[in-house]
Amino acid sequence: MSQLPDDAFEGVILAAGRGTRMQPFSERYPKPLLPILNKPLIQHQVEYLRALGVHRVYIVIGHLGHEIALSLGRGEALGVQIEYVEQRDALGIAHALTQLERRIERPFALLLGDIYFETDRSINPLAAMRDRRAKGFLSVMEESDPRAIQRNFSVSIDDDHRVRRVIEKPRFPNSRWKGCGVYAFDISFFDALRRTPRSAARNEYELTDAIQTFIDDGAMVTAGAMMTRDINLTFPYDLLVANLSALRLMRAGNLVAPTARVHPGAQLTNSIIGERVTIEQPIRLRHVLAFPDARIGIAESIERAIVTPDDLVDCKYWVTSEGQPLR
Repeated sequence: MSQLPDDAFEGVILAAGRGTRMQPFSERYPKPLLPILNKPLIQHQVEYLRALGVHRVYIVIGHLGHEIALSLGRGEALGVQIEYVEQRDALGIAHALTQLERRIERPFALLLGDIYFETDRSINPLAAMRDRRAKGFLSVMEESDPRAIQRNFSVSIDDDHRVRRVIEKPRFPNSRWKGCGVYAFDISFFDALRRTPRSAARNEYELTDAIQTFIDDGAMVTAGAMMTRDINLTFPYDLLVANLSALRLMRAGNLVAPTARVHPGAQLTNSIIGERVTIEQPIRLRHVLAFPDARIGIAESIERAIVTPDDLVDCKYWVTSEGQPLR
């Protein structure tokens, strides 16, 4: 690998999860390869890291990890160097990160590979950590709904943006700040990881517990309200919501891949049509995500659904993992 600048951060993406609740997709697609605006989610994340100035990225893989490696390769096309490390035992996020202890040699940005996020691009988490001379950085979002915090983790922050306490899936949130899936840490964080026991709730090594150990050791961990949206891709309808949110962000009515073949009489509204998709009938599609190579031959209109080469998943009657109905 080429030499990095002295002040450069490395990047880490944890992409080893199985995604059992993402049926019917999880047996064929690892969650990080699910499409957002016709690109794999993890490709968006690598591009985000590159925009932060990261040149070397470690990706921890597990379920169908070879598919991720085939998709991204060594990173040349994305302007980064990628190295893959396998997590053989599914023992939690913190355990996945420990697989990299002997490889990472400098502060690093950390992303969770199954979270779609939108950020305030004026806030660079790596610069914020460096400027505040902190040992860690947590991305947070102010949340008025306690249930959203209960599904994630709460972050208690003082007036100087210093993190005092983090709690995984709190029953009674004591803060309005929800932790999100973008972090940065000094390499001293690995010492806290080593001393973090398995959680009683899930019998896994929790990243949140390791962060609290780090804080209790006296490490300065800072927080920044850089998130404007984050969606954990837990269920199929989360994927549809993430795509519709990304479509709104780019202020486009539809996104149709160049190789897609759309019947001239078809009417598309707020839909994302992937590569080599065929729409054979003059039907209406509204709030539809079509995976690459999907063939849509039915004569009925489709609304709020995901279409793959093998399935049509109706999302009209579900709520997202955020607890919100799909609109």
